[in-house]
Amino acid sequence: MDNNKRTVVVTGFGPFGEHMVNASWVAVQAVILTLDRDLGSEVRELSVCVQPACLPFRKHDSNIAYTCPQCCTEAVVLWVHQELQKLGLGKKVDLHVYEVPVEYQAVQSLVPSLWEQYHPQLVVHVGVSGMATTVTLEKCGHNYGYKGLDNSRLCPDSQCCVVGGPACIDSVIDMESVCKRVSASGLGVTVSVSKDAGRYLCDFTYYTSLYLSRGRSAFVHVPPLGKPYSGPDLGRALQAIVREMLQHQDHHRQEEQEEEEEEEEEEICCHHLHSMTSS
Repeated sequence: MDNNKRTVVVTGFGPFGEHMVNASWVAVQAVILTLDRDLGSEVRELSVCVQPACLPFRKHDSNIAYTCPQCCTEAVVLWVHQELQKLGLGKKVDLHVYEVPVEYQAVQSLVPSLWEQYHPQLVVHVGVSGMATTVTLEKCGHNYGYKGLDNSRLCPDSQCCVVGGPACIDSVIDMESVCKRVSASGLGVTVSVSKDAGRYLCDFTYYTSLYLSRGRSAFVHVPPLGKPYSGPDLGRALQAIVREMLQHQDHHRQEEQEEEEEEEEEEICCHHLHSMTSS
């Protein structure tokens, strides 16, 4: 493994309720396109079917209608490869993406395994909010209040993420700063900041990840597709957000290293003065 690479994990959610095509998973897969080395110049677009059981497919011929080869129904989302390629995360990022089932037990199993397996520098969870009209950066996750039933018609018996855990955990990432920088980049997507991820699977996943990582996680809420943003819009926004978060992490790590060096110098000076006084 290249030690210079930064490991990033990005997750989106699968279908639930009225979200048969989950916008969060669309945005996450849009990021993959820029890092797919197998994409040739003839591959222009990727489509996703309205049927949740069908996998996204590549369309190689511009003369072929936008129909799913698996079920022959119309595909509704197109990701333009060339447009996304300009905004890739770069070769120094080792990216891993996962689709998370909308089930509490699946989250309790998957999220710890991601941190244990990859030891990532950053994990970004992405979810859809039917009430959102902007791409929203969540500042914190909450431990209590999980009464909503998941896709398996279940919820935690304790109605909390971690029994005995703090009520709220903040991300170490400065979401206000990331929001300002992404907003100023001219992507044409409105980005905002929130302190309430909703007390459902999104919030549950976020708190779990924050608890395991000591705050080194992030959560991004996206609106449903077409309300108002398309798949490519969400993909561009997510790429810009992840890029800014990585830069923030690098800056934060550099500050920590500088503080450690200053503390070591102070200890050496104190030890030297103590030796001179004692002699």
